[in-house]
Amino acid sequence: MSFGCCYHRDVAAPSARSRTGGPRPRSRREVLGFAVATPLAVLGTAAALRAQKASAAPSLRLIDFTHRLVPPDQIKAAGYDGALVYVSELRPGADFDFKPVTREYADGLRAAGLHVVSCYQYGKPGWPTPSDYTRGYEGGVADAQTAMRLHAAAGGPPRAPIFFSVDEDIDLDTWNDIAVEWYRGINSVLGANRTGIYGHSRACAWAIDDGVVGPSTSPGHWWAWQTKAWSAGKREPRAVLYQAVVVSGSEPGIAMGGTHVDSNDVLAPDFGQWDLERT
Repeated sequence: MSFGCCYHRDVAAPSARSRTGGPRPRSRREVLGFAVATPLAVLGTAAALRAQKASAAPSLRLIDFTHRLVPPDQIKAAGYDGALVYVSELRPGADFDFKPVTREYADGLRAAGLHVVSCYQYGKPGWPTPSDYTRGYEGGVADAQTAMRLHAAAGGPPRAPIFFSVDEDIDLDTWNDIAVEWYRGINSVLGANRTGIYGHSRACAWAIDDGVVGPSTSPGHWWAWQTKAWSAGKREPRAVLYQAVVVSGSEPGIAMGGTHVDSNDVLAPDFGQWDLERT
């Protein structure tokens, strides 16, 4: 989300507590072991593994925007499966064309068979407002009301989550003192079940542990969209999205449709997409 959202996103939350950071990264691979009884068994097992691999669904990838929209057909032609769209207003001085997302563009994505996920970011450090999370509980209430209005206007379904951005390298004290209260304000409007976070690995872990973001319908996953920025190579295994390519001063991102975009890996079957019915 470098220029747009990030460097390159109703239960009572427990009280803040001291932590040293998110969980250690875990391997996403399983070790397969089996005994070989006869050459025939070897051939049979190999054939079964080949068939299983051939039938496995490919990993999904989404883009998010940093400056300009990309036409849906070009997103699809580039091999991507959808986009994160912004349900936030355009801040003063910006000339982006992707905030807020329009109903026309969202409908175009869906007509092309692409997934749509909602995210929110208005302020950014020093341009010209402070980061959204610094506005505390009341700021969270106001931001959630804006996000809900723009999400609905674009055709977003009432049970889909919205990811709210923490677009800087916050520490645990900042989370406990300020940021978590912003999320609690958001929860008061959307409910924690529809609230998501964008941030580094530790922020994602804190949000999950403090109960201010909701669970995905995919077991073991929450509405956490982790960026590689500020994560020091660590991964939050409970996230549903991972921003693997980030437009920044040193990284151009993915060239597409005459602009550059961020690239995100999907980590769970339910990653917040509009077209999945949730009860």
